[in-house]
Formats: sequence, structure tokens, C-alpha cells
Amino acid sequence: MDVDNVVSHLVPIAPAPVRTPSIAVQNGSGPDMTAMRFNCQACVRKKTKCDKTVPACSSCRKAKLECVYQAPPSRKRQRSSFEDVHERLLRYERILRDNNLLHTASASTPYSQRTEASAASTRNSTPKPDSQPTSSGKLLSADGKSRYHGSVLLDAEEGDLCEVSDSDQDDSHREDTGADESTPTGLLGVLAAQAISGSILGSTQSITGQHPGHEEATKLWNAYVHNVEPLCKVLHIPTVAKMVETVSKQPSVASKSDECLLFVIYYFAVFSMSDADCVQEFDQPRNYLMSKYRTAVHQALINASWLKTTSMPVLQAYTLFLIAMRTQIDSDTFWILTGIAIRLAQRMGLHRDGENLGLPPFEVQVRRRLFWQLLPLDSYASQVSGTGIVLSPNSWDTTQPLNINDDQIFPGMPEPPLEQRSATEMIFCLSRMELSNFYTRTGVKLKEVGDTVQFKDAEDMERLIDQVEDLIETKFLRYCDILNPLHFFTTGIARSAINAVRLRARMPLLMTQTVTEAQKRDICALAARILDTTSAIYANPSMRKYRWQMQAFFLWNALLCVLRSIADVGFYSASELNTSWGKVADVYSHHEELVKGRRTLHVTIGKLTLKAWLANPPSQSAPEPTFITALCAQYEPKVSRHRQQESMDERRKITKLADGCNFDEVFGNLDGTSLDINGGFDPSDWVFWDQLC
Repeated sequence: MDVDNVVSHLVPIAPAPVRTPSIAVQNGSGPDMTAMRFNCQACVRKKTKCDKTVPACSSCRKAKLECVYQAPPSRKRQRSSFEDVHERLLRYERILRDNNLLHTASASTPYSQRTEASAASTRNSTPKPDSQPTSSGKLLSADGKSRYHGSVLLDAEEGDLCEVSDSDQDDSHREDTGADESTPTGLLGVLAAQAISGSILGSTQSITGQHPGHEEATKLWNAYVHNVEPLCKVLHIPTVAKMVETVSKQPSVASKSDECLLFVIYYFAVFSMSDADCVQEFDQPRNYLMSKYRTAVHQALINASWLKTTSMPVLQAYTLFLIAMRTQIDSDTFWILTGIAIRLAQRMGLHRDGENLGLPPFEVQVRRRLFWQLLPLDSYASQVSGTGIVLSPNSWDTTQPLNINDDQIFPGMPEPPLEQRSATEMIFCLSRMELSNFYTRTGVKLKEVGDTVQFKDAEDMERLIDQVEDLIETKFLRYCDILNPLHFFTTGIARSAINAVRLRARMPLLMTQTVTEAQKRDICALAARILDTTSAIYANPSMRKYRWQMQAFFLWNALLCVLRSIADVGFYSASELNTSWGKVADVYSHHEELVKGRRTLHVTIGKLTLKAWLANPPSQSAPEPTFITALCAQYEPKVSRHRQQESMDERRKITKLADGCNFDEVFGNLDGTSLDINGGFDPSDWVFWDQLC
């Protein structure tokens, strides 16, 4: 056969290009078959090896199947992470712009110019009509780190912190914030971390040998019952008293959960005592005893696997430990540790009322008591850490415990106890719970869509505060005997707390142009009354056993209001000025953290105190108060000793004590909250109801 004729009868088949959807060829054979770059569809379905020959592979020829080659879909080009982040950022900016949450200038700034340290705030946002008000907050970010502050002291114009918080300071100040293990607060942080890691790793060890003797244990137990329990009411005293009596005589019989509770009791008892009392009763200094029992508490929690616990005594012990630690440990660590307690309580179902769950009456009351200690503790932790995030009131339905004494309940009781209409052992806790309940059930509900209560004016706000005040006065304070130390303390704290919220509701008037002289006087008188009540509590000798509680109950709103009035030269007469400075001196004598502390609040108050002192010192000729001298040494530049001899005018010229902070900015943004009389409270404003804890 002629070669040219053969060639003319062959139909050339070119390899399919990669992007061709499909190629179907007829079966055939020949010595010059071409190889494809991908498998035929039949081999792909049968998962057999394909020799990729054209027009048909060997497998299809043997099976007499139609051999179809179809190119696989092309792979999309992989997007870079930068492109993905940039696209998401643009989408988020568009959403924020649509909701009036992003300023135009900020939106037009190129992304590459906003990768440096930045602070994004929604404070000045204007919500759409009929929408939920936006909460105040600020995000500080730099070097791949970010920190959200729902409650910070802000400079209204610059958008910066007046002073960095204790956890954000440079390493040169870490010894003041508790990072140094040689300090008590630093050691607490280390031990807290070890307790968590130890519980995870299961590094248990016996602590039987660390139990105190029977006599010492009895003294510690009595101190706890008199100093701590009336303000906490977490335990059922008759039941725990039997356990203390038994274990103190024979420590080896104590269970792991019993040891948690016992060592917390011992630790809290020492914490509530003065150093002189510890030396007198136990012949040991307070710091030594606290360190001893604190270490035992950590090991007891590890031994009880507290992160996995469902034991009521373990959670009771952990809650009491948190209450004692709240003023000793740095705020960020404390907030995390409190969150663990909330999660443990939720796992144990404490957020659901025991009566609805069909639990025995005794257990119902014990669970209610514990949960209602955790609620204000969570609010306090959120406040001091600056997050403003608290447990939502819609996530729990546990009712308040009854107004009863411990001898009215006991394990195995068949019927619920009868609530008393008098002052009981629960009076302080229940008064605080009413305040906390008003916050959670009224304050936060203002943010709900639908069944929303709106404050139309200041009168509505005052009316609601008057309602809860009347409730507490009628239900509890009317039964108080002023000679009873617990009743005296409850009356003073409850009334101060109510006045503190009333003060906060009125303070925005100080920044308005329409405020009258009479209104200023009324606000300052209310602030002075709060400070007077607090000073009276400190001055009462019978209140010494409750001072551990007072350290966490600092009404700084009243102090700032008085300082602002002092700085307004001419507002006070000479005698009023001297009296007001006396009130400020009393506060500083009771709160040394205002001089030594490094938290944002303490630093700002210290600077504003110095600003008021330089602007309007007392008229009477007297040596410079100790707290002013200490504040000058804390915040002024390093100077020679003869600096103290310089005149006040010279000190005003060379000292910049409150850069970035002024009274109006602090009053408008204190702790990240902004009280809008026309629009209602922000939830973080109502945290002050919970300052009783």
C-alpha cells in the first residue's frame, strides 16, 4: 500500500488543552498513539491505573468501554493572607460605617497606615433611631497584642489613657504591679498559676502535716465566724463547726474537699486579723501565717482537682479564697480566676434555682447563698479589670436566699424554713443582694430590645433609686440595732452605696452650662456625706474586724467630686475648704493604695489630688500633709531635698502633675462609663450597686 495513501486516511488527534471541558474519542488502535496528561474518566471511576494513551487507554480497550478524557478543573490561585485580611477589614469598615460606628476620617485612612499602635473606640458613636445604645469601650493594640477596656480613664481629646493600667506598664514598674515574685501580690500570681497547672498535671501531695493544732484551729475558726462569715454567709456554720472540731483533733480523717474548706477558713481568718492580733494569739506575724495557709490552700485545691470539681465544699472554698484575694492580686489575674469560679458554678447548675430542680430545702438555701456571692464578685472583677463584661442576667434564674438564721436549716430537713421579718444573720448579705438584684434585673434590662425601660429624665432615675432605697430601708435597715456591730456596718455601707449611685446620677450636671450654684452645693454635700459615713465606719473600734471588707469598698466617685470642688477656687469658703481637705486626708489615711498603687484609678486620683492641692491648698497654716508629700515624691521629677523649701508658686511652675488628665474628662469618662440621662444607663454604670462586695 502506498504510504501517502495511508497517511491521508489517518485522522490526527491533538492532545486536549488543559482548559478543554471534555474530550470524547472513538475506540481504536495504532502504533502512534499519543499520551494524555491526565487519566480517563473510566479509570478515575474504577480507581485503576491509566496509561493515558489516545484514542483509548489499554484498560478501556480491554473492557470495550468508551474512553473519555476530561481535564480536571483548574485550581484557583491561592489568595495571600494579606489580601484576605485586607478584604475582611474593608468589609468590617463598611459595616461599621453603615451603622455610624466609624468616623469618615478613620474609614478613609489606608490600611497600611493603621497597622501601628492604634486605639479604636465607639464611645462617641451615635446609634440609629430605635436601636440599642452602644456600650462604651476602647481597644488598645500594638505589636500584635490587644487589650479591651470597657472601663478605663480616658483622655477625651487625645483618645489615650491618662495612665497605663497596671498590666500594661513597662518592666521598670513591674515590682509595683505584682509581677515580681518577691512581693506578696507577685507571689499570689505565681501560686495561682501553679494551682491551675498543678490541677491540670495532677501534681498532688499530702498536706496533713500542715494542719494547725486543735487549740490554734479553734481560735482561727472563731475569728472566721466573728470577722468573715457575717459578711459572706457562704457556709452553714453549725455543720462546718462539727467538721472543724473533728479534723482539728484528727487531721488524717479529713477528705480532700474538707481540707480545701478548712485551709481557706484558716487563711481568711488570718487575713481578717491585724498583725498585732496574730502575734498575740498565735505568736507569729500575720504575713508568715498568711503565706503558710495560702500555700496550703493552693495545694488543697490541686489535690481536690478543683478545675474538674463538682463538689460544693470545693467551690465554697474557692469562692471564699477569691473574696480574700480580690485586694491582694492583680486585677487581670483576678478576673480570670473569677471566671473559673463562674464556670464551675454553671457546671454544677448553681445558675438554676434548686427549688425548681426539686432539691432538698437545705441544699436549695446553700446553693443560693453561694451563687449570690459569685454574682457581685464577678461584677467586681469585671470592674477592676476594666472589661465591663459580667454574667448576663438572662443566663440564670437562681432566686435570693431566705432571710433566716443558720439554726433554722439543717441537712435532711423535710420542709423549707419560714422566712423571718426581722434582722437575721443574713442582713448584710441580703442588703447587698437587693442592690445587686436591682442592677441585674433593672439596669441591664434597659439594653434589651422590646420590653425596655427608658429613663426619660433625671426624675425617673431618682425615682428608681428611691424605690430600691425604700425597699432596703423597710425590709432590713428598720430592724437594725445601731449598737450591734454588724447592723451598724450594714446601715453605713448600704446607705453609702445608695448615695454613691445617686451621686453618679447627678454628677453629669457638673459638666453642663446650666448647672446652678444650688445644684453644685447639693452634689458636693452628697459626696461629703458619703465620705463622712465611710470615715465613721473606720473610726468605730467595733468595725476593726470588718476592715478587710472596707478595703474593697472604696467610693472614689465621692472623693473625685470633692477634689473637683476644691480645685474650683472660690467655691468653698475658708472654713469649708479646710473641712474638705480634712475629709480627703481621712480617705488617704485609710487607703494607702492611693499613694502606693499603680492602677489607673489610683494614679489618676493621686494626680488630681495634687492638682487640687496646688490650685487651692487649705487656708490654715500647717505643715504639708503626709499624703501630699508622698504624692509629690511619687509623681514629681527627681529633685534635690531642698525642693521641699521651695514656694508654692515655684512648684506650680515646674511641676506637671496631671498631664493628660483633667476633672471634666475624668468625670465624663470615669471607668469607661458615660451616664446619659436622656438615653438610660450603660450596664457598666450599674456595677456600682455591686461595690458592697
